[in-house]
Amino acid sequence: MWGWIKDCRVLRANLVLNSLSMSAPINKEHKKGHSIQSQQIGYKQHLHRAWNLLENFAASFVALDFIGSVRSALFLGLQAGGPAAVWSTSVITMVFMVITAFVLAEISSALPLTGSIHIWAAESAGPKYGRFVGFLVAWWTASAWMTYAAGNCQATANYIVSQLAIWQVNFPGGIDNGNVKWRAFVWAVSEATLILSGLINYLPPKWNKGVFRFSLFILMLDFFLCLIWLPIAVHNTYGIRSAKDVFTQGYNGTGAPAGWNWLLSFLFTAGVVTGFDASGYVAEETKHANVVASKGIISSAIATGVLGFITTILFLFCIPDLDEFFELSAPQPFVQLYALALGNGPSIFMTIIAVISLVMSTTAIIDDSSRLIFAIARDGVFPYSSWISRVDAQGQPKNAVTIILIFSATLLLSILPSQVAFTSLTSAGSMPIIAAYGLIALLRLTLTPHAFKTSRFHLGRWARPMYLSTVLFNGLVFAAMMSPFYFPVTVDTFNFACVIFGAATIVAIYTWYFKPADQWLCQVLIKQAMHTAEGSPIDDAMRTSSIALDRMEAD
Repeated sequence: MWGWIKDCRVLRANLVLNSLSMSAPINKEHKKGHSIQSQQIGYKQHLHRAWNLLENFAASFVALDFIGSVRSALFLGLQAGGPAAVWSTSVITMVFMVITAFVLAEISSALPLTGSIHIWAAESAGPKYGRFVGFLVAWWTASAWMTYAAGNCQATANYIVSQLAIWQVNFPGGIDNGNVKWRAFVWAVSEATLILSGLINYLPPKWNKGVFRFSLFILMLDFFLCLIWLPIAVHNTYGIRSAKDVFTQGYNGTGAPAGWNWLLSFLFTAGVVTGFDASGYVAEETKHANVVASKGIISSAIATGVLGFITTILFLFCIPDLDEFFELSAPQPFVQLYALALGNGPSIFMTIIAVISLVMSTTAIIDDSSRLIFAIARDGVFPYSSWISRVDAQGQPKNAVTIILIFSATLLLSILPSQVAFTSLTSAGSMPIIAAYGLIALLRLTLTPHAFKTSRFHLGRWARPMYLSTVLFNGLVFAAMMSPFYFPVTVDTFNFACVIFGAATIVAIYTWYFKPADQWLCQVLIKQAMHTAEGSPIDDAMRTSSIALDRMEAD
């Protein structure tokens, strides 16, 4: 088995080999720095390393797809508080998510490992609680990213099927989520887009750079077309909204009390920015990962936050009156909005660009999450981990990609019985990641505030205030995402995101309890990783590990 050594008693020999590798000459650039650091922690290099800062940045930035995320979920924010709530919570989210990115970048720099957020969490908890926390965050993030892929596919399908409303196609039973035939059609299109994005991930690694650069091009083309073309077209048709409407108008389409209604808009604004930690997931494929991966985390959070806010303000000025906007019958209102502003012909072009952008975003999500699943599997958490963590001859975790496609395809089946599947998938895709962000910051604040001294992004005197603000903000967002979105709650409007999160938590606790402590994240290995993050000499780490191993064997 790869990764953390399955039997902790092998660690003594592993450390000896590591100490020898530290003294051996290293000729190849890609073996410097990060490779040696990974070996010290107990990992071998398995994935193909070829990425620079641009590809690492794109791994998060493309997956988040700021403009596609804003378009897909803006109607949720408008229902929860209206334009005033949307822009104000966007500013709050942008500031605190960037702070969260700095908190994670500090740890990523000290432990630049593939799919490493569960290792960051375990090391933040320290040897006593690290194993339990590692299991929790591993299952949370695994379920989140695979749910994220499913939600993105349904968002893509919504664009495609919305063209039927523009063409005034008479669909049997009507174009409405209450029509099971319509939901079946949306489900089929969603599954097709998932397969397409999955197939791209089976391409040889030499295509990766081209795929990411094409994705960046499409994403920015989409943004500039909306920034330039859309407001001109809106001005010439139904008219730009007033600043008073954009910055002061409220709305309650959720049925929640006024204060909670405003907080529910975080489901939209936080969902746009969540996932920037993906740049850390691809660290093993990134050159100089202890610096570049952390830069990718911070830069993608800032870029997504700023551009997402600009896009949000742009769309708030360009949408029609709220009552009119909510009367648009298409599953994706922006398809009809483009038709109203640009005309039917040009609107098809904008829809095609949006669909391509979302397909590439899903491709990046599958790429990032496959590295996460691969890393967790090589640590032995999942059933059949040895098969899931297997890589091909080109250093690609293709089996992990397959697992993601199977899980995401299964989740998309929720479209068939549920009228609010998209809202639930949106919550379920972000909520576990938000929980992980807050938990890591809480552990850094309370248990390991002075750890990770080897980090190139040490927060210094700002550490504790940033940890605290990260805990409070992500806790607030978590509560909003856990909450029902529509009140009163019925079977048809139940937010099953809490069920997905609860199930992942129960499975995590079950596997933690029944998985032998010497098979994954035993205290010796956690201490070894901590020694590496602290920059302790390898001899000290060997002595500490040997003493602990002797005690374990005596027991």
